[in-house]
Amino acid sequence: MGICEGRVVIVTGGGRGLGREYALAFAAEGARVVVNDLGGSLAGSGRDTAVAQAVVDEITAAGGMAVANGDDVADWDGAGRLVACAVERFGGLDTIVNNAGILQMVPFIDDTVENFDHTIRVHLRGHFCVARRATDYWLNEHRAGRALAARIVNISSGAGLHGAAGQAPYAAAKAGIAALTITQAAELGQYGINANAIAPTARTRMTTEFWPEATAKPNSGFDPMDPATVAPAVTWLGSELSGAVNGCVFEVGGGMIALEEGWHMGPMIDRQRKWEPAEVGPAIAALLARRRPPAPVWNT
Repeated sequence: MGICEGRVVIVTGGGRGLGREYALAFAAEGARVVVNDLGGSLAGSGRDTAVAQAVVDEITAAGGMAVANGDDVADWDGAGRLVACAVERFGGLDTIVNNAGILQMVPFIDDTVENFDHTIRVHLRGHFCVARRATDYWLNEHRAGRALAARIVNISSGAGLHGAAGQAPYAAAKAGIAALTITQAAELGQYGINANAIAPTARTRMTTEFWPEATAKPNSGFDPMDPATVAPAVTWLGSELSGAVNGCVFEVGGGMIALEEGWHMGPMIDRQRKWEPAEVGPAIAALLARRRPPAPVWNT
C-alpha cells in the first residue's frame, strides 16, 4: 500500500510539468486524484480540456483512479465546483495541492496593471479560493465529529522568497502564498488541517522558456531538474504521515530538501526614545554592517 492509500487529492494545474508529476505521484501512492487544469498557455490564455484528461488517462491506464476538472481555480464558484467534484466523485477530500499558475517575464518598468492583476488572480486568489472552499468542507466534517487529517500543500517559489528581476507580479504572488501558508497553518491546525508550502526547482514550461541552458537535461547521470524529483516531498506533505509538520516552507529540487526559516528580526538598535531624523542614517549603516548577507535576487 502507498502512503496516500484511499486519500482524495486535488491537484490544480495538474495537466503539465510539476502538476502532472504531483498527480501521477499521488496516484502511484494510492490516492484518488482530481486533475484540475484549464489547459491554457503559459501566459494564461486559451483552454484545452484534453490536457487534464491526458493525465487522467495515464493514471487510469496504470490502474489508478482519477477525474479531470476544468474549473477556474480563481473563480469563487469554480473553486466550489472543484471541491464538489472531489466529494461527489470520490466521496470526500483529504488534500489540495495548489499548483496552478502563469508567468510573463516583463521588466518592472514595462509591466502593466493588467499583467499584475492577472498574475495575482491566478496564483494568490486561486490559492485562496480553493483552500477556502476546501476548508468549508473540512469544517463541516469536523463539526460532524469526524477526525481530520486534511492537508493544504501550496506552491510558492524562490522568486517569492528571494525576489526575481523581470517577475515582479509573480514574485509578489509567490511571496504572498508563503505568508498565506503560515497563516493558514496557525489558524487551521487546531481542526486537523495542516498547511505547508514548497518552492520547487525543476524543468517546466516556465523555466525552459526563460532559462533553457540552466534547465537542460544532462546527457547522462542524475537529472536534478527533472520535475519528478519534486513530487515525493509534495506527496509526503499531502499524506497522513506529515501530521507533525505545519506552517513550513521548503525549497525542493533534485536531491535537495531545504527548510526555509522565513523572516526573523535581525540586528537591532533600540534607543528607548524618539529618533531624530539625522540619527537614523548612522544607525541604519551600523545595522547593515551587522546583518547576515542577503540571498541574491533571482535573475540578477
